[in-house]
Amino acid sequence: MSEYQLHSDLPVGLNVRGERQEHDALGMVAVAADRYWGAQTQRSLIHFSIGTDRMPLELCRAYALVKKAAAQVNREAGRLPEWKAAAIIQAANEVADGRLDAHFPLFVWQTGSGTQTNMNVNEVIANRAIQLLGGTVGSQTPIHPNDDVNMGQSSNDTFPTAMHVATVHEIDTRLLPELDALAALIETRSREWQHVVKIGRTHLQDAVPLTVGQEWSGWAHQIRDAMRAVRDARGSVLELAAGGTAVGTGLNAPAGFGRAIAARLAELTGAAFVTAPNKFAVLAGLDAMVRVSSAIRGCAVVMMKIANDMRWLGSGPRCGLAELCLPANEPGSSIMPGKVNPTQCEAMVMICTQILGNDAAIAFAGSQGQFELNVMRPVVIANLLHSLRILADGARTFRVFSVEGTRLNLERIRRYVEESVMLVTALTPAIGYDRASAIAHDAMEHDLSLREAALRSGLVDAETFDRSVRPMDMVGRGEAGA
Repeated sequence: MSEYQLHSDLPVGLNVRGERQEHDALGMVAVAADRYWGAQTQRSLIHFSIGTDRMPLELCRAYALVKKAAAQVNREAGRLPEWKAAAIIQAANEVADGRLDAHFPLFVWQTGSGTQTNMNVNEVIANRAIQLLGGTVGSQTPIHPNDDVNMGQSSNDTFPTAMHVATVHEIDTRLLPELDALAALIETRSREWQHVVKIGRTHLQDAVPLTVGQEWSGWAHQIRDAMRAVRDARGSVLELAAGGTAVGTGLNAPAGFGRAIAARLAELTGAAFVTAPNKFAVLAGLDAMVRVSSAIRGCAVVMMKIANDMRWLGSGPRCGLAELCLPANEPGSSIMPGKVNPTQCEAMVMICTQILGNDAAIAFAGSQGQFELNVMRPVVIANLLHSLRILADGARTFRVFSVEGTRLNLERIRRYVEESVMLVTALTPAIGYDRASAIAHDAMEHDLSLREAALRSGLVDAETFDRSVRPMDMVGRGEAGA
């Protein structure tokens, strides 16, 4: 039995002013009295106040799940008393639920192993657990951030574990649902417009016709393909480093610790986490994260193509292509009245540009593993979660505020088809390539319709032309994906 009693209904917060003294292996440090973090977090704030980039809260919340899983495993193994485990688990739950977000202030630019973020999580959970047990916050009694919260763990195995947990969560709950919703809407539009014939364009020049539905089906299929690549890459981050401790040997962790934590995290998250078969690989490298980033880059490449296509097709309204009527989100100019711009498309292109840059940083960081540890982890997870977040959010706004309201300019589409010289391609089987080419050049040189140029060439009569040059017959079955 313990002299401490868990006060599980104690509100979150430290309503204290001033400072308190916390200590670590280097000595005493003054910490704001209303903060749950301790000495090591404070030292990092002092020495690494670089820029404005903070460690992602998604990572800190995922880290709390790792601490919860470890506490459960240590409790069941008899290494951690029930009363300590209960307090740690409640505090970890509060962190994972976002109730203690204000207590995770560290900058991305810190130790490359993420040790200070690990200690930030350990200290916050420990001090909140101490409070729940009626102890003195900052005393490290009866809950110690290293001995209890970090029991059987190292930053070197728990930070990559938290990276993987956060990444899977963001893929599953944000990115894939938003991309799926966007692809589904584009597929709906594809079906609605499958019989609307338009002129195709290759090399930014007129080409043979297709349907609007076919064009949009291509976009949807590209998104679905990119999503499959993300799902494939996601599989590699299901393997967790927990249990490897400092260099992959598992020193100070009991046998089976990694398997037990992975099983617990699978229960807590619903994701099929397993212990990594080779801890030396997952500590020394960042290969799984590089693969995920590459797959997200693939999504960005696809989305940039779609966004650019839509803004080109919506250019105008009178002096551009103007096949699409894009919804107006806001006035487009501070000087030109009535101007409306394709701002959702522009935002998406910027998002994709940023993701390409994030991926370059991640790939380079992934190449920087030396010996038993890659120490580029904070910049990798910050960039990866940033890419996931902005792509998911951008897909949502692009869908809701652009694709949903997009309409066809049927008159402009019809006129382009009628005026296109490339319909001459349909005459090639009857008169051959060279003669068809001569008709096309004559039409362009003398500003004639294709029909006028064909008839005056004497190579075809009106009946042959009308039978051969039928745009709907030139698009296959006219079905999306045909």
